[in-house]
Amino acid sequence: MLNIVFMGTPDFAQESLKSIYEAGHNILSVVTTVDKPKGRGMKLSPSPVKEYALEKKLKLYQPEKIKDNKEFIEEIEKLNPDVICVVAYGKILPKEILSIPKYGCVNVHPSLLPKYRGSTPIQTAIINGDKITGVTTMYIDEGLDSGDMILQEEIEIEDNETAGVVWDKLAKIGAELLVKTLNQIENGTAERKAQGENYTVTHLLDKSMSKINWDKIDAVQIKNLSRGLNPIMGVYSTLNGKKIKFWDVDALSLDEFVNKFNEFKSYKERLENEVTAGTIVYIDYKEAIYIKAGSGIIKVKEIQGENAKRMPTSEFLKGNKLETSETFE
Repeated sequence: MLNIVFMGTPDFAQESLKSIYEAGHNILSVVTTVDKPKGRGMKLSPSPVKEYALEKKLKLYQPEKIKDNKEFIEEIEKLNPDVICVVAYGKILPKEILSIPKYGCVNVHPSLLPKYRGSTPIQTAIINGDKITGVTTMYIDEGLDSGDMILQEEIEIEDNETAGVVWDKLAKIGAELLVKTLNQIENGTAERKAQGENYTVTHLLDKSMSKINWDKIDAVQIKNLSRGLNPIMGVYSTLNGKKIKFWDVDALSLDEFVNKFNEFKSYKERLENEVTAGTIVYIDYKEAIYIKAGSGIIKVKEIQGENAKRMPTSEFLKGNKLETSETFE
């Protein structure tokens, strides 16, 4: 078994920590971020990785910073790990840390590198409408997710899966792949594959991207944006000056919509050419509201009013009056 220092923060990383612990590796210490305020009371809360480390009574570090932190670097040097495992830690490791372990630093990255380096690969894949994603284990170098790859495993992204669902699936796959990777490193069979220059980079999510631009994106793009930003922030639009979030969105072509609601067949051309994008075209009080997009129709099944909780659209309609021909901005 290997002597390991583990560095990570969210529940995604906790899955990997749990897997290598249960696989019997010797975890010398766990490194995670400092406790952060959370919830309405803004009480300091530990990261999921810290919670697991405390449960298993593992040695724990929570440095404010890594770079130029001589005392912390010396502590890691004293531990003399075979491998440092890094999973969604949230900080860039300086070369002084990278050079410590005998077999290097290994990262679990939730994309099929070299595609989607950076901090938001899961969300970006869904927003872009990708059908395939996966996990890569890799050696960390001084670049941004640019190190040599070790193992990969891919999965399909189902049509209605959100970023939250895919996050959970990849967390489990990544944990299993990390154990396989460590076994190969220990046995001397781990291969290195350079990524090359044909790569893409993701960027931090910005609140501005959650506002629907009705004229510029079609129904499928709105659906993918909603899926990709769920559960982090969702997508929204405004109606009568109030902010409305859409959490569960489906996309229909115009043909699918008029075939579903036969009374609109004679109005198909008018719907396509005359109705403004963002306009409510039909209200099904038992299930959803239907809104014209730049192209196609979106079906909103879960919604959240301003200063309210998210809920099924059928529940929302019981307390909020909407009318066809009203237009979201």
